[in-house]
Amino acid sequence: MTVSTIEFRQFAAAAIADPRLQGALEGATGKFRSARSSALAELPDADALRDHFKALRAATLARLAEHLATFERNASAAGAQVHWAADGAAACRIVAGIAKQHGVTLAAKSKSMASEEIHLNQALAAAGVEPVETDLGEWIIQLAGDPPYHIVAPAIHKTRQQVAEMFSELTGETLPADDIPRLTAVARRLLRAKFLAADMGISGGNLAVAETGSVVLVTNEGNGRMVTSLPKVHVAVVGIEKIAPTWDDAAAWLALLARSATGQPLSVYTTAITGPARPGDPDGPAEVHIVLLDNGRSRLLGGPFEEALQCIRCSACLNICPVYREAGGHAYGSPYSGPIGAVVTPLIYGLEQFAGLPHASSLCGACLDVCPARIDLPRMLLELRAEEVRRGIVPAPESLAERAVAWGMGHERLYQLGAGLGRLAAKPFTQDGYTLLPERVNPAQERRLPALAPRSFREIWASGEL
Repeated sequence: MTVSTIEFRQFAAAAIADPRLQGALEGATGKFRSARSSALAELPDADALRDHFKALRAATLARLAEHLATFERNASAAGAQVHWAADGAAACRIVAGIAKQHGVTLAAKSKSMASEEIHLNQALAAAGVEPVETDLGEWIIQLAGDPPYHIVAPAIHKTRQQVAEMFSELTGETLPADDIPRLTAVARRLLRAKFLAADMGISGGNLAVAETGSVVLVTNEGNGRMVTSLPKVHVAVVGIEKIAPTWDDAAAWLALLARSATGQPLSVYTTAITGPARPGDPDGPAEVHIVLLDNGRSRLLGGPFEEALQCIRCSACLNICPVYREAGGHAYGSPYSGPIGAVVTPLIYGLEQFAGLPHASSLCGACLDVCPARIDLPRMLLELRAEEVRRGIVPAPESLAERAVAWGMGHERLYQLGAGLGRLAAKPFTQDGYTLLPERVNPAQERRLPALAPRSFREIWASGEL
């Protein structure tokens, strides 16, 4: 998929025109925002912890190769098998190869943004493996054929009526939308059968602790533990930037993650997986495979966009962003939406393909204010816009218009002449202090544009009236 500026505006306009969707977006993101504020207010010296975490993430990335080597050594010593994937295609081949080796036809999946990033489900299906999402939100959008709408809450765009219709079609029963316990019971019954039948469990990894070679999963549903303990093979797909050197570092990470994401002091389930089951363990997989995914991440090290690798996927920036809260997740055309998606999507998939996303921001700075790692997303959005200009990605009509305006503004007399002519041309369309323009040529869309002032600031200043 590609998302140009025009395409993003079209997708956003469709979302804005849907009152049901707007209500769902504001309801969910508003709840997350208020919960985050309350949770951080209860944390002693939260700002100091964020400063510490920022320094921790920067120091970790500065020595990433060393920490990855330590993680591989300790994970292997614990009995896990570590695989390195240079890109998404390599990661898909590795996971599909493990499935083929074990004759897997059904894989139960826990929520994983990395697997969405590399389109793992499609690759598994092509290899003859049925992937079943077991996180309730992910399962709902899998049934609907949708990509995630939000990093933490992938199905916030779906109403209970839509969910009831999907479940009714799946089961052949007539399920009422208002009977939430019954809908939940149906999901539990159907997914439990998948847990028990799956030969492979697939997860992501919220972080990986180099000190012990452990993968840590943070979930609010018990499906994550079912996926990683019942099937005989567990495969975790983890981005190489998700390394915490020590458990002390992991503790700081976990103290901020749930609070920033959902406003919880700690998620309901925080699971550390260190190798396969040992003799005497009541459950657990016979094999654990950890796929360390690069997919363009290493290219960012040491450059202006390295800071993006500090992201812990909490989605706080989505919940605060005035653009995401109106445009919605699907407008971004990527598993990663909102301000962080507007930065990492072009970096992962190519700026040419997603040239519209760096412009999908008001640069208000709210994302920087709420980020637990204090990632300067506005700076990187501006860097990406500048990169578009350097590489000539800006569409020809826009480039020509911008060059013309820059040239005119660079010549004082021409600028003054243009401003004067503009005031004259706008007079027939001016009423009550506003310029009345047809909607199709109004750059402010539904909003009314203020009329041009009768005199410019330069003219008033020169008259000595100020």
